[in-house]
Amino acid sequence: MTAHEQLVARRGRRSGVTTMVAIHSTALGPAVGGCRLKPYADLTRAVDDVLRLSAAMTAKCAVAGLAFGGGKSVIALEPGRVLSPEERRDVLLDHADLVAEFGGTYLAGPDVGTGPADMLVLREVSAFAFCTPESAGGTGSSSGPTAVGVLAALRAALGSPDMTGRRVVISGYGSVGAHLAASLHASGADVVVSDIDPAKRADAESGGLTWVEPEKALTLTADVVIPAAIGGVLSPETVARLDTPLVVGPANNQLTDDAVADDLAARGVLWVPDYVASAGGILYTLSREAEGLDHDAALARVETIERTVEDLLKAAQANATTPLHEAAALAGRRLTSGAAPRTP
Repeated sequence: MTAHEQLVARRGRRSGVTTMVAIHSTALGPAVGGCRLKPYADLTRAVDDVLRLSAAMTAKCAVAGLAFGGGKSVIALEPGRVLSPEERRDVLLDHADLVAEFGGTYLAGPDVGTGPADMLVLREVSAFAFCTPESAGGTGSSSGPTAVGVLAALRAALGSPDMTGRRVVISGYGSVGAHLAASLHASGADVVVSDIDPAKRADAESGGLTWVEPEKALTLTADVVIPAAIGGVLSPETVARLDTPLVVGPANNQLTDDAVADDLAARGVLWVPDYVASAGGILYTLSREAEGLDHDAALARVETIERTVEDLLKAAQANATTPLHEAAALAGRRLTSGAAPRTP
């Protein structure tokens, strides 16, 4: 994949907090990607994060057939810092200043640590923010459509929509993980969830789910493991402890290194690339907010992830490669051609 086009960092004039935007590619159109607000041990780690995430967005948009490129932004808090409401607003306005500098080359949305209300603050300075609250004319949270896309990818990987009696482990019980858990439980699956926040246990168990401590989630015997929290959870060490034939989920950058995809294949574990399975949110949002489609038409686009995954798995089997190899090849072809096909 190509090198990044831009990386710009600024120290906010109101807050003093460092914010940054990385644009990986605009070959297919304006770069899109969420705004991540979280503590980082140092700025080097924040830069590494924004670069990895923006590159993944390029691949996500290309494979999904979107006429948009990949970008990402990060608001890098100091470890242990907790923002007051006033400080949070200042930080967001500082970030909006940076987003505005790009003049529409980068379009922001919510990510870890931010939500629709924060996008509304960005809009006070910059028009280039998606997923504002529905009450303000936006599409709100993309968690639901993201979960719909993961379920579409899961159907393709299983070769069946029937979840009855299947044991599913979801690592991460945040907004997307909760959507997935509820849907899979309703479909008859035996759902086990984990999260680093123990306060979520009561809610999970009241919904008929089984709770497990986070350090055990990736070692349980399961029909499917769904990474739905932070990235970097699949390393050679964790892959060696997996006891499942299938891993598919919405967490970004799940592999510590692309070579881990080969480790998974060697162990007989089918892994659907994260940037393919997690594309539902961006597909829905851009279909609604950039193209003006209605809710049903936008969700129909999200459902096309099932066909995309089916095609990638067939290609991997035919070529004796991995789904990651085929997804990267597809993204490369679309980036080279300079135009992504419009998704039906």
